[in-house]
Amino acid sequence: MDLAIKDVQRHVGKFVATILGVGLLMAIVLIMNGIFQGNTSDGVWLIDNTATDLWVVEYRRGGPFNEQSRIPEDAWKSVAATPGVAQASPFIIYAVQREAAGRGQQFTIIGYDVFGGLGGPGPLVAGRSINWAHYETVVDMKLGLKLGDSIQLGVHDYSVVGLTKGAVDSGGNPLLYLSLPDAQEVLYQQDNRAHEATLAADRKRLEGAGYTPAQAAKLLPLLSGGSGTISAVLVRLAHGADARKVGRHIEDWLYFNVYTTQQERDLMLAGKLKKMTAILGLFRVLLVIVSLVIIALLIYVLTVEKIKAIATLKLMGAANWVIVRLILEQSVVLTLASFAFAWALVNLTHDRFPRTLVLLPNETLITFGVFFVGGMLASLVGIIHALRTPPSLALGG
Repeated sequence: MDLAIKDVQRHVGKFVATILGVGLLMAIVLIMNGIFQGNTSDGVWLIDNTATDLWVVEYRRGGPFNEQSRIPEDAWKSVAATPGVAQASPFIIYAVQREAAGRGQQFTIIGYDVFGGLGGPGPLVAGRSINWAHYETVVDMKLGLKLGDSIQLGVHDYSVVGLTKGAVDSGGNPLLYLSLPDAQEVLYQQDNRAHEATLAADRKRLEGAGYTPAQAAKLLPLLSGGSGTISAVLVRLAHGADARKVGRHIEDWLYFNVYTTQQERDLMLAGKLKKMTAILGLFRVLLVIVSLVIIALLIYVLTVEKIKAIATLKLMGAANWVIVRLILEQSVVLTLASFAFAWALVNLTHDRFPRTLVLLPNETLITFGVFFVGGMLASLVGIIHALRTPPSLALGG
């Protein structure tokens, strides 16, 4: 007779409820593992999925992701003329808060040269790439838009012609791709009324400085905010070119900062992602510790609940290994069933989370090992208590 199975059968409702409770706790740990890895995955997704060898940004800036970078739009032509450069393309990136799919959302706009330039969207899950210089966009599915939908940005409507999946910025927000001139217009163009107010203020300032109305009208365009800046220049190296030599040449002659893809990745990990990674790592460790403590307490409570039955077994002459087997088997069943429930729950629901969950098989296996070993060690508390129970307790002594 297996006493552990018999005990579970007698209290099946309580045991199932315990499995569900512990399973939910383990699921939270698995979710935190996924968020921890997903934070890093989202943070470097755009860097890893942009087909470029070098990132040319404003001098002494860690841009374009960790901080703002602005360089003249025509700078890409000078970069393209650098020895060892096969292709150079302008690139602009910035975050916005706009209404999309009927609700306010935060997303990041990417502007690139749609006619063969670098920095465009990767493989599409539906639709096509941008073919026209204006009023077309490719968006990530996370934004909630569909093919043929329109989104208003600034004073124009942009038609969705393509969809991507998993294209996010460092904060997990979806990406929206525009042609470079459209992205610049959305960033720099003011609302019509605001634009008129700015022009009136500039005109008044010029006339106050002694210019005639005709002269002020000619000078107004020089005072208006220009859109001729970009965030970076993306560079594809010629075959056999040395990235360090090309980068040093650009830095010395064009007065820009140049980063390889790996350097840009390291900047992100050591900058914007560093503190959040540390916080998530701390929470992950604390969750594992708390979970193990709760599992130990549950096993101890399950043992205490049947302490009189254990005393009766001792009074009947049962060997210690029978009692040890009873507690160990229940601990193993509780740990295995709870983890199986947690794993199934997380795998069925991970696509619905607002942040990307990256569930690495080796990390899941390590987490299971920690819980299994922790459950076995926790059962020792119940075993020690059971072995110290005197048989006289069965008689009320």
